[in-house]
Amino acid sequence: MFNWKYKGSGQWPFILHRASGLAILLYLMLHIFSIGSIIFGEKFYMDIHRVYGLPLFRIGLIGLATLVAFHAFNGLRIILMDFTSFGVRVQKQTFMAVIVLTLAFLAYTLYMNIPRILGGY
Repeated sequence: MFNWKYKGSGQWPFILHRASGLAILLYLMLHIFSIGSIIFGEKFYMDIHRVYGLPLFRIGLIGLATLVAFHAFNGLRIILMDFTSFGVRVQKQTFMAVIVLTLAFLAYTLYMNIPRILGGY
């Protein structure tokens, strides 16, 4: 089955990269369904899109944006590792940089969106 006993810290960034990619794919499928729901009528479409205005859903979008940022930054790290020998030597440091950049992105996203969530617009 699955071997969850990875040796070394180098595997966890790849696991997180896969998981974030799958979460983004899940959102994409939900997004396509919500846009395509117009075929079931305007009322059904509007009912689905009313849910998007709920605070919990808006917080989920912040999480999604953070996942996209992590996936993008970590993807650049993986490209650096694949195409340069330098990237392999500094993989732990570049993963820490990915974490710092992702947290900075999350902080900015929260700063920009918390007033919108609390204000309800």
